[in-house]
Amino acid sequence: MNEILTHPSRIKVPYTWSAGEALSRFFKALRDEQKILGSRCLKCRKVYVPPKKTCGTCFVECSEWLEVGPSGTLVSFSQASYPSPAHRVLKPLFGLIRLEGADTSFLHMLGETNLQSLKIGVKVLPVFAEKRTGSILDIAYFKVIS
Repeated sequence: MNEILTHPSRIKVPYTWSAGEALSRFFKALRDEQKILGSRCLKCRKVYVPPKKTCGTCFVECSEWLEVGPSGTLVSFSQASYPSPAHRVLKPLFGLIRLEGADTSFLHMLGETNLQSLKIGVKVLPVFAEKRTGSILDIAYFKVIS
């Protein structure tokens, strides 16, 4: 019998994909106007942030757009316990944030704070990046305001 040998390796494949209609509009508003937009389901009236084209509950188009926030509530939080090239800072804090006017929450970095001072229910505000490129990182982080 012939012995089959293996060689462990890693392939790095660059790729690009479309953000789609809803997220493109969301990212452009972040980049150009420093505004956070949500989309509302025409049937159940749920407001999605980040926006969705179709409601995940009703499967109806979310074609109504509205500005949400900018303030929000910290729903949950955690700290990364290991370094990673994906993290912009060592052991970053992440928060699950529900913006005023939204019915969904999204995960983002927290800044100007530490783990010991965070509490569920505190109010947060976005801090926008000086150089914005049309991505979720146009919000550099959220900071606690109360």
